[in-house]
Amino acid sequence: MTAKMPPLISRETLLGSPKRCQPMLSPDGSRLAYLAPNDRDVLQVWVRTLGQADDRCVSSARRPVQYYGWWWDSQTIFCAQDTEGDENWHIHAIDLKSGNVRDLTAWQGVRCHYVITSLEHPEEMLAVLNVRDRKLMDIWRIDVRTGAAALEVENPGDVTWWFADEQLVVRACCAVTPQGGVEVRVRSDARAPWRILLKTSPDEEAWPLCFSQGSRELFLKSSVASDTIRVIAVDPESGGEREIARMDGFDAEEVLVHPTRHVVEAVSFAPERLRWQVIDPAIAADFEAIAKLDDGDLRVVSRDLADHHWVISFTTPQRPVRYFLWDRTNKQSTFLFSHRPELDAFELAEVRPIKYRARDGLEVHGYLTFPPGVAPRNLPLVLHPHGGPWFRDNWIFNIWTQLLANRGYAVLQPNFRGSTGYGRKHLHAGDRQWGLAMQDDLTDAVQWAVAEGIADPRRVAIFGVSYGGYAALAGAAFTPDLYKCAIDLCGPSNVATCIKSFAPYWGIRSIWNARVGNPDDPADKEMLMKASPLFAADRIKISMLIAQGANDPRVIQSESDQIIAAIEKNGGHATYVLYPDEGHGVVRPPNHKDFMARAERFLAEHLCGRYEPMAGERMPDSTAIVKLIGN
Repeated sequence: MTAKMPPLISRETLLGSPKRCQPMLSPDGSRLAYLAPNDRDVLQVWVRTLGQADDRCVSSARRPVQYYGWWWDSQTIFCAQDTEGDENWHIHAIDLKSGNVRDLTAWQGVRCHYVITSLEHPEEMLAVLNVRDRKLMDIWRIDVRTGAAALEVENPGDVTWWFADEQLVVRACCAVTPQGGVEVRVRSDARAPWRILLKTSPDEEAWPLCFSQGSRELFLKSSVASDTIRVIAVDPESGGEREIARMDGFDAEEVLVHPTRHVVEAVSFAPERLRWQVIDPAIAADFEAIAKLDDGDLRVVSRDLADHHWVISFTTPQRPVRYFLWDRTNKQSTFLFSHRPELDAFELAEVRPIKYRARDGLEVHGYLTFPPGVAPRNLPLVLHPHGGPWFRDNWIFNIWTQLLANRGYAVLQPNFRGSTGYGRKHLHAGDRQWGLAMQDDLTDAVQWAVAEGIADPRRVAIFGVSYGGYAALAGAAFTPDLYKCAIDLCGPSNVATCIKSFAPYWGIRSIWNARVGNPDDPADKEMLMKASPLFAADRIKISMLIAQGANDPRVIQSESDQIIAAIEKNGGHATYVLYPDEGHGVVRPPNHKDFMARAERFLAEHLCGRYEPMAGERMPDSTAIVKLIGN
């Protein structure tokens, strides 16, 4: 197999920080900000004047910047930073003239969940913070110039998300009901009482997006009275509803809203690839012209306030993301950059949409990546279930699947029941099915690949993150003869203890109680135990690679500690890698490279693929702490 394959692509090339990504136009359209690595390979915010080569780095974060944006004055950059992956995000304001950096949410141990801004009030922001009570997210009004902060709206105890109108008046909120449904509440003004606009059952979705201009309507994504998630507009006073966009069989995904006119312009759906429904005739000519530029899936990434220029991206699985500046007046494009131009010199793997029938007849969609240069027959297979689980895989560029394919593996990514994007029936077919039908869908995916002649049944691995990590543990414990080895990154091993450890300010406990099981309900105790790989650790007979961030607030360290202890007690084989300065996943570049170096070596040992050796016990500057069990 290896003789026909293209050259091995180095980890440094594949896993190094993107050269440039996430470009954003300043509101006045004069500058472009983007993320790029500094000399320590850590993503920072860079800014340049459009049409000039005056690029400069304006941030100095220790960990890669993940979230940033422009302020309305086009002179200030905001970026979010946490501490060692703890997800207690602080909002930092960077003044481009002076270089001064201010922490606008400087309370210790407090998380800024998100901020709400409006062009009508360019001196203020609304920040969602748990200052008053660590369990509750209130609204605080912050003066961006002085940093002065005042409590604006107190959380009554069940609100998980807040929404304001263009005057920065909090007019809507979203709460999770004790039954696991959603209650959307609205009010007429800041002094008016809250009232229920929309209430869902546990198997329905309703999520506000924003208010229209003048707050005449509230835009929402909703599956109420529908088999799929639609985009609708609801009159907040009368409750009258109109439908904006829908697609039979598939949920609405991205919603493009004009930043000043506050109208829904387009809605995307993803049956296989991304498809856009253009709603606003004002942009129809743009979408038609842009579609001729590239064969990738289009996204509008950023725009100036005058709406003269857009930053657009094109994504395909076989090529790095490409960014263009789109001139709406002249209908012309200018190439900005590719996020990983060094990969243009290599042959990357093909990704095909696939679908199969689960054992109960449910149709499951997904994606299959083939290693380049070899016939897609009898290949070693890595099953790579996504996290969430209320999430989905898409037809996008994925650096991990490309690395695995370059090493010689077919990679299968099924959107198993419980995944989003395929309507209510598919989503809620996963309710209370952890370790049961959800796991059966993964088993059926492997068996489909074997039956199609794609996969060698003796060389199959399962490799996942978060829920995907749980699925890897469950695969090893519940179907011990299906997989040759398994890799788990920050996956829960005991479903009950994982749910009990959730941060209370997330406000999602009742959803998990309804969809997964209630660890405080004796009637659910046996079901949750059976769903937990921890209590079937004596059945694990394959080798495991388990990795964990010590500061993970979502799946805490004890979830990995306890499964490792159980594997050791039962005489199993595992490698446990703990990263003391990471949270949910591995973000710091040295740790990211360290983990993937271990993963590719581990897979090569068990599936006979290719790998790039790692010199020494760990990658340079990685904080990995390694424990070997039974090796």
